[in-house]
Amino acid sequence: MPPADVAAEVTSNDRLSGDYNVVSLAAPGIAAAAAPGQFVMIKTATGHDPLLRRPFSVFEVRRDATGAATGLSLLNKRIGISTQLLYDVRPGQRVACLGPLGRPFVPVDPPAEAWMVAGGVGLAPFATLAESLQARGVRTVLFYGARRAAELFYLDFFRARGVELLLTTEDGSAGERGRVVDPLDRALAARRRDAPVMLYACGPERMLAATANLAARHGQACQVSVERTMGCGLGGCYGCVVPMRDEHGRVHQVRSCLAGPVLDAAHIVWD
Repeated sequence: MPPADVAAEVTSNDRLSGDYNVVSLAAPGIAAAAAPGQFVMIKTATGHDPLLRRPFSVFEVRRDATGAATGLSLLNKRIGISTQLLYDVRPGQRVACLGPLGRPFVPVDPPAEAWMVAGGVGLAPFATLAESLQARGVRTVLFYGARRAAELFYLDFFRARGVELLLTTEDGSAGERGRVVDPLDRALAARRRDAPVMLYACGPERMLAATANLAARHGQACQVSVERTMGCGLGGCYGCVVPMRDEHGRVHQVRSCLAGPVLDAAHIVWD
């Protein structure tokens, strides 16, 4: 099914903090077709500043009482013009929404476990993934790191879906003080290599590289959702390329909007 381009109505804008918010859009067709890890291209402005759309992971799929998809939500952190505009949207406003786009996560089935690793706004693709894994009966853990306790969001959402939470903050105000990959390293070291676990990671590039290295060291598979600047989301602009190695060790560039955003961490050139 090709992606749809709709003028989606903003149904709510929930401010989580002074920088983070969750925007809900009435886009039932896109929401119904979206798989965990896919994204949409959003343009809030009606003029030419900014000119291009910006990619956002599908955060939640909104449903009515019958379970039918009614829309989707986006987890946003304001860091520039586009994200500021999305932070300021009001219910009733319409934004251009193109999707769903990209390659999604590949879910596992029991007895494999799923360990999600999120840094900051990298939490975004894991709400839908957690629901998918819950439906499959997969034991799921979320390693979630942020700068401070006030930037750890949706904890009750994940707990309600049976997800075990391991939290870290840079200032030590919640969970363990330090990097999110530290408890991940210990957990992997304590696990037998013949006990399969799939790592799913999204967040800053250094965190993704560290997670990929840990997965390789401990003999476990890892899927990462990469964050790249995208001008179109359809493969036309080549602005989102990622260097990867093929089965012969040769390096080539892939467009993360088409081959990703979810990629096999073992094949990415992180250097």
